[in-house]
Amino acid sequence: MTVERLETCCFTIPTDELESDGTLEWSSTTIVVVEAVGGGRRGLGWTYAPEAAESVVTELLAPVVAGRSLDDLGRLWLELGAALRNAGRPGIAFCALSAVDLALWDLRARLLDVPLATLLPAAHDRVPVYGSGGFCSYSDERLAEQLGGWVADGLTQVKMKLGRDPAHDPHRLTVAREAIGDAMLMVDANGAFGAKEAIRWAERYVDEWDVRWFEEPVSSADFEGLRRVRDVSRLEVAAGEYAYVLADVRNLIESVDCLQADVTRCGGISGLLRVNGLASAHGLDVSGHCAPQLSAHALCGVDRLRHLEYFHDHVRVESMLFDGVLSPVDGALVPDRSRAGNGLELKRADAQRWAA
Repeated sequence: MTVERLETCCFTIPTDELESDGTLEWSSTTIVVVEAVGGGRRGLGWTYAPEAAESVVTELLAPVVAGRSLDDLGRLWLELGAALRNAGRPGIAFCALSAVDLALWDLRARLLDVPLATLLPAAHDRVPVYGSGGFCSYSDERLAEQLGGWVADGLTQVKMKLGRDPAHDPHRLTVAREAIGDAMLMVDANGAFGAKEAIRWAERYVDEWDVRWFEEPVSSADFEGLRRVRDVSRLEVAAGEYAYVLADVRNLIESVDCLQADVTRCGGISGLLRVNGLASAHGLDVSGHCAPQLSAHALCGVDRLRHLEYFHDHVRVESMLFDGVLSPVDGALVPDRSRAGNGLELKRADAQRWAA
C-alpha cells in the first residue's frame, strides 16, 4: 500500500462553441491529470486548471508522495500543503494538490479492490445533479435546446449564466423559462454585479421568472456584498467554487445560504471532508461544483448534500477522456459499486490528440 510515483499529463480541448459568462470568455478547457502508481495499479485524479498546475505536481508534490504509505493519507495531505507554502497555496497550487489527493484516494481504493465511496463516511448512495450551462454567448435557440433538453432528460433543476449584458438578460430569462416549463431555474452571475445592482436584479428574477438560486451575484471575495444580497433577497445566494484553503470557506460561511465546494480545488477528498465538517457545524448545505465524474463518489461523504453541478464543459471533456463515466439516472449520479476506485480509466490513445 505504498505510492511508487506520480505521473502527469495535460490536455486542452476546444469547446464546442465560444462560451462566456458574466465576467469571462473562453474557447477551450484545460485538464491536468495525475496518476498515482503503486502495487501494479493506477489511481486517477485531475483538476481543471492551467498547465502550470502540472509543474507544481511534478516539482513540489511528487517528491513528497514517492514511497509513502496510503494508510497515511491524512498526514500526507498536511505535508503536501506544507510543501506549497512558498508557492502560495490558494489557486493553482491547491488545484495541483487536489488532483494528487484524488489520485491517492483512488489508488488506495483500487488496491483494496473496493469502490471509492466505501472508503468515505458515506451519508448518501446517490448524488442529485442539476444541468449547468446556458452561456451568455449562446443564441436563443441553443439556450432553449440545452436547458430544455436537460429537463426532457429528467433533470428538474437547470442553471444559466447572466450578467454580461444585463439589458439583454430579461429576454434570455424568458427564453429559458419557456423552454423548461415548471422546472427550477437557477442563475449565475460569476461576480458581475455590485451588491445594490444584484439586489435590484434579484427581485426581478423572483417576480418575473421564478428564479430560486442566485450564484455569485457579486465577487466571492466580497463577503459583505454576498451577505447583503443574501439578507434582503428572496432567493438563495450561493458561492464557494473558488474556495481553496479552509480559510476561504470560513470567510464565506456567514455570507451564503448554500456553500459550494469543488473537489478539484478545495484539496481533493481530504479537503472536501474538512469543508463538510465546517459546513455541518454551521448548519449549511453543500453543493458540489463541477467535475461530475470525480464528485459522484466524493460527495457521498458530504452530510448535508444539496446537489452537484452537471456542467456542460466538464461532462463533455470527461466523456471524451475517460471510460466508465456515469450518466444521470432519475436526476442523480449513482457511483458504480461494481468497479474499484472511481471506476474510471483514461482513454490514452484517444486523449493524445489533445495533449499539451
